Amino acid sequence: MRILSGLACSLLALSTAGAAAPATIPAAAEAITDAGYRGAVKTLASDEFEGRKPGTAGEAKTLAYLEGEFRKIGLKPGTATGYREAVPLVEITAAPTARLVVSGSSGHVEFAFADDMVVWTKRVVAESHLKDSPLVFVGYGIVAPEYGWNDYAGLDMHGKTALILVNDPGFVTRDPKVFKGGTMTYYGRWTYKYEEAMRQGAAGALIVHQTAPAAYGWDVVRDSNRGPHLDPETADGNAKRAAIEGWITLNAAQQIFALAGQDFAHLEAAAAQPGFQPVPLGVAASVSVSNAIRHARSANVIGVLEGAKRPQEYVIYIAHWDHFGKDAAVPAGQDGIYNGAVDNATGVAGIMEIAKAFAHAKQRPARSVVFLAVTAEEAGLLGSAYYGANPVFPLAATAAAFNIDALPPVGRTRDIEVIGYGASELEDDLKVFAAAQGRVLKPDSEPGKGFFFRSDHFMLAKYGVPALFIDTGTDSRTHPAGWIAAWKADYEEHRYHQPSDEYRADWDVTGSLEDLRLLYAVGNHVANEASWPAWYATSEFRAIREKSRAGALH
Repeated sequence: MRILSGLACSLLALSTAGAAAPATIPAAAEAITDAGYRGAVKTLASDEFEGRKPGTAGEAKTLAYLEGEFRKIGLKPGTATGYREAVPLVEITAAPTARLVVSGSSGHVEFAFADDMVVWTKRVVAESHLKDSPLVFVGYGIVAPEYGWNDYAGLDMHGKTALILVNDPGFVTRDPKVFKGGTMTYYGRWTYKYEEAMRQGAAGALIVHQTAPAAYGWDVVRDSNRGPHLDPETADGNAKRAAIEGWITLNAAQQIFALAGQDFAHLEAAAAQPGFQPVPLGVAASVSVSNAIRHARSANVIGVLEGAKRPQEYVIYIAHWDHFGKDAAVPAGQDGIYNGAVDNATGVAGIMEIAKAFAHAKQRPARSVVFLAVTAEEAGLLGSAYYGANPVFPLAATAAAFNIDALPPVGRTRDIEVIGYGASELEDDLKVFAAAQGRVLKPDSEPGKGFFFRSDHFMLAKYGVPALFIDTGTDSRTHPAGWIAAWKADYEEHRYHQPSDEYRADWDVTGSLEDLRLLYAVGNHVANEASWPAWYATSEFRAIREKSRAGALH
């Protein structure tokens, strides 16, 4: 999850002028209660659940609890065998001894693991390597037909290694006519770049780290990638992925370009311009990784309220149940349990309260409503990634997805922040029902950081499902200006991903309940309408959705 910065306070609220006819929050939303919400958060974040880490006793308790609650609400099991969708995982730990050697006609340069680069393989193999793989600078490594952009044009990448810039050309140019200007698109995410390199048949893919476009320093890249990599396990053992993936520091990249007789700054600038052509560097990379492999199994928990008229069409509410478990190194008597109260016991409690609202409504919705509690978000959105690749319910028949990832207990607000604002028609519905609460929408306060792509809904969006991800606003109804921003900053520094993220009885959850009732109202509207929400014309997911819907109609 992410907590937004205080910059949100300075953004102007978007006007509700021109919205559709006034709406009201359905009466069934009153089934979303303070007692029910608090009770679920308190239980999930209790020491008894041991931090809800996959593969631990805490996971077993969490899964059993969610199954029991889904059953009490009246949700049917989501799979033929019960509420659980098994999620096979594989943990690959690369030995930190790898060295990257880049050779050319004028000599070679050598780079050390952690200090200069981090490398790994997603392939489930004991060893993986590159041997004299020609390096090609592919700019931002993007193939985006809707923007007329192809950084791999005319290039056969088989046997070669791609050197790739992070983010997308809009970040550099700040030109709204180039991608989305300062707002990161899907093409700017580092995960996309490895996927595209795979589709191009590349043997290797190395991203050049730069702090501003990445939105984090080298220490984050280094520390996140010198331990185990946990991934969903595929039938082919991820054999289609590049043999080597990784990051290199800016200094390492500059040395490589110098060895190749090229100017990094010049080619970096050229890569942000339309018509950029990939540049073979005339140097080659060699590196090997040795892996320790461990197989594991976790589960998503899925409950369904069947639709009354169109049960084979779906609306999904999603939240991740997992957190970080216990720190065995903490001395006895000290708190080593990562309770994950805000992140994300609140989200799981939220989808259960919304399920109660649907169950209490006088009439069942026309479409089926799916409640999906996913595993291993903290390890990289793995549970939602598995569901996206192995959907229990067809994604082409899924009208919308609503994600809840952390509800700060900061009280009621006059606004709602929309992460990835300007994405889909779901925002039109949100705007109307928010107005019924006397609230307005605000855009993402840090659009260049791509937070829309860092939570579970993204793993459905990438397959075309319109998705909505909101964050509690910052314009408090009960506190002075800046109070909510200060609360979030304090949470980030002192409780986020720490044992101190615990439930407190003095939380003000009135705003959280209002957010949940709002999400229920929007989802209920979608579940009862006959039309299909669409991505806006500027969305990179629109073409994927149109193709999937066209296929579903044949």
